[in-house]
Amino acid sequence: MRSCGGLSVNKVFMKRFLYCIICIGLFSACASRKNIVYLQPSDLDMEFLHQDFAPRIQTEDLLTITVSSADIKATLPFNQQNSFQANVASAQDFAFKPTYVVDANGEIDFPVLGKVKLIGLTRMEAAERMRSLVKQYIVDASVNLTFANFRITVLGEVRSPGTFKLPQERVTILEALGMAGDMTIKGVRSNVLLIREKDGKHEIQRLNLLTDSVLTSPYFYLAQNDVLYVEPNKTQVRSSKLGQDTNVIISVTSLFITIVTLIVTNAK
Repeated sequence: MRSCGGLSVNKVFMKRFLYCIICIGLFSACASRKNIVYLQPSDLDMEFLHQDFAPRIQTEDLLTITVSSADIKATLPFNQQNSFQANVASAQDFAFKPTYVVDANGEIDFPVLGKVKLIGLTRMEAAERMRSLVKQYIVDASVNLTFANFRITVLGEVRSPGTFKLPQERVTILEALGMAGDMTIKGVRSNVLLIREKDGKHEIQRLNLLTDSVLTSPYFYLAQNDVLYVEPNKTQVRSSKLGQDTNVIISVTSLFITIVTLIVTNAK
């Protein structure tokens, strides 16, 4: 057997082989900070981050609308009532909230007023439109309008994926990820997928959360029924490909190491 500086060729090969295995393990375990940290500084002028991207009313939205006034009796025709409320003197003392569906024409069917078109308006704009119509009948009327079905869905490489129903419509992509327990270390922060339904069509956007420029994106604030998907990084994809073959690969690797060890031992 040929030798190299007192060591057999097989021994040299074995040492180099083990060295390569260790190096591969160390490099694969390293993660770059720039691929992990959110909102890293960019050349963005932060003074221009005051835009308000309020969600717009869409078809099939559920809106809770109540009319209030100093004269409670005057508001009764404008507020839907359940059977229990209809038999009591003060309907506004109970928690029943009248809900209206935005139809395919972007309208709701409201008591007394009939069809009212609200599609495309923000919540505040819709409340003001309703108030201006109701004021024809009640001078001091006020209108409270909220989304009854504002929810978002977060999927993929997060700790607690799921659908979350929210009491308000102002929520950012970071808050949504927080509700889902934040991304795992295996989530790709530079390419978060946002799926939004608009005018009956699905709109797809990719967001990079590694830079603070995302703060100016019109998609930083989420709309009702938005879906966020965090894709896995390459390491996670490779590990998933192993799947049920993991035990086989481990066995083959162990066998290979055993054979190499036997060759080195016999070469002594």
